[in-house]
Amino acid sequence: MAEAVSTDAAPATAPAAAAQPGSARALLKQLQQEFPAFRDCLPLAIGIDKQLLARMPGLDRKIMRAALGIHTGSMRYLRAMEKAKVRYDLDGAAGAEVTDTHRLHAKELLQQRFKKEADRKKAEREAAAEEEANRQRQEKLKALASKFSKN
Repeated sequence: MAEAVSTDAAPATAPAAAAQPGSARALLKQLQQEFPAFRDCLPLAIGIDKQLLARMPGLDRKIMRAALGIHTGSMRYLRAMEKAKVRYDLDGAAGAEVTDTHRLHAKELLQQRFKKEADRKKAEREAAAEEEANRQRQEKLKALASKFSKN
């Protein structure tokens, strides 16, 4: 099984292997074009990586894992997982049920992201307010300095 460990210079033994992407984002884009489960952002079946390797034997495992991480960590995917009842294979056929644990995990990740974003925006607002207060303080000091330097 030498094809499974080959690099970007893999021979074109399968149509998908011929277009071996060089980055995780490029691979994800290719997966979204080829497979309904990725295109429609459906909850993926457990072991989807093995299905991908079976269909795309020349696929670089490291790039594949990174692409799967990008996909399954996306807001769209997490929102789908939060409400999902079943998982889907590459072709979009329903499979195993999504467990409550997995739904809860997706919900927690979304809540963490929302909180992190809210905290970031709050910090930005506070920094802007502090900057404005400093600017006003400097203007007052300059006004006082000019007022007393004339006498």
